[in-house]
Amino acid sequence: MAGQPRLDEPTNFLYPFIDADEKDAAALLADLAASASAKAAESAALRRSTVESCSGLINTAAEEMARRFAAGGRLFTFGNGGSSTDAATLAALFARPPVGEPLPAWSLTADQAVLTALGNDVGFDLVFARQLIARAQATDMAIAMSTSGSSTDLLLALREAHGRGLYTIGFTGYDGGAFAANPDVDVCFVVRSQSVHRIQESQALLGHRLWSEVHAMKGRQ
Repeated sequence: MAGQPRLDEPTNFLYPFIDADEKDAAALLADLAASASAKAAESAALRRSTVESCSGLINTAAEEMARRFAAGGRLFTFGNGGSSTDAATLAALFARPPVGEPLPAWSLTADQAVLTALGNDVGFDLVFARQLIARAQATDMAIAMSTSGSSTDLLLALREAHGRGLYTIGFTGYDGGAFAANPDVDVCFVVRSQSVHRIQESQALLGHRLWSEVHAMKGRQ
């Protein structure tokens, strides 16, 4: 029917007006602007509520991380897909901060030779756990970033890290997945949303707040 969106399109729920038989360019632009504004407001509200609900956990994690950094500890971050880039960004924030002291931090997805060798030789589920076996010490820290909190490779890495004495932190979304109430996760930040986009946006802010708190605590030591 003219003027109606095609409901069979799998991505129609994102921008239903784009598939409509819209002849009025001004109306389409208005719909686009309204959609972008609504998503921005939704993201801002979720980020605000997430930081508020996780403020105590941020302080707890930052205090332990600052203590471990002061004792020579290092930070390892990891994730899959988009979360791997978020983990790399977080590691870079600690290692090359805009202000303050650089702290030793690495993303376990940074070395493609190591990543592909492990994936090929021992299986993808162990690509992070094996790196921690080779590199991590008991004074170190591990951060796993995920939207579902249920990826096998992340859970195995967290188990390995926790068993070796590392301080473990999980970033997740939805209801927390397997990260939540997991004995291998010392602190779990959960973004209560069903949208991958909104989850990752809030996780980015949580990561920055975590770095900021660690930076402030390190400055007082």
